[in-house]
Amino acid sequence: MLGKMLENVREKTPLVHNITNYVTVNDCANILLACGGSPIMSDDIGEVEEITSVCGGLNINIGTLNERTIRSMLAAGKKANELGHPVILDLVGAGASALRTNTAKKLLEEVRFSVIRGNISEIKTLALGGGTTKGVDADVADKVTDETLDSVIAFAKAFSEKTGAVIVITGATDIVADSQKAYVIKNGVPTMSQITGSGCMLTAMTAAYITANPQQLLEAAAAAVCAMGLCGEKAEAVRKEQNAGNSSFRNYLIDEVYKLDGRMLEEGARYEIC
Repeated sequence: MLGKMLENVREKTPLVHNITNYVTVNDCANILLACGGSPIMSDDIGEVEEITSVCGGLNINIGTLNERTIRSMLAAGKKANELGHPVILDLVGAGASALRTNTAKKLLEEVRFSVIRGNISEIKTLALGGGTTKGVDADVADKVTDETLDSVIAFAKAFSEKTGAVIVITGATDIVADSQKAYVIKNGVPTMSQITGSGCMLTAMTAAYITANPQQLLEAAAAAVCAMGLCGEKAEAVRKEQNAGNSSFRNYLIDEVYKLDGRMLEEGARYEIC
């Protein structure tokens, strides 16, 4: 099933509109190309509705907000909803400032999202109306452990029920949930946290997967999360073999996404369904 999600991306080459942060915009474009999608980056209010109209999906990332792009995010999101296009929200840094937190809330109020992604602290901030993060990283107090896993899964399912979106909580253990079912995913390596943009790249790639598989949002999101984690494992093996650093790891990660196929994903994905 997950392999088919990837194969559909390769076959359909979904065009994704990205309003993303300027720290990782190039990485997001490259990961979309590597996974089989096609990127457009546009954040000016004068064209975002038009660009969204010619794309199949929309990626909204709040990592580097300003008043100009907030207007564009809302306009593009509403246009995507009007057209029935999948929309994903990346909650980068929600809880770190009032601007980020309030923007995330406003987006959730005015735009219908297919998928919402963030670390556990970012998701809790949006779901509960407030919270704390360590910059753009999860608060240590929110860490998902074996002891808290069941409660986090229940929380994700409840938030999905409330929003109608698939909830993607990423960390050492990833959780992808709708209101009925959750994938608990164990792929990935710690080195992925040692480069800027692995989360933003995952969100962009997830946008391609849900755009290519709009009737299977949960499976598509789970496939994207498994694929990124698996490619991180493969990239780490190459990095160690080459005695390279984190900058090389970033390039190896993109390479492994480019090389991944459906069979490899089916064989390498490590998850449980709850």
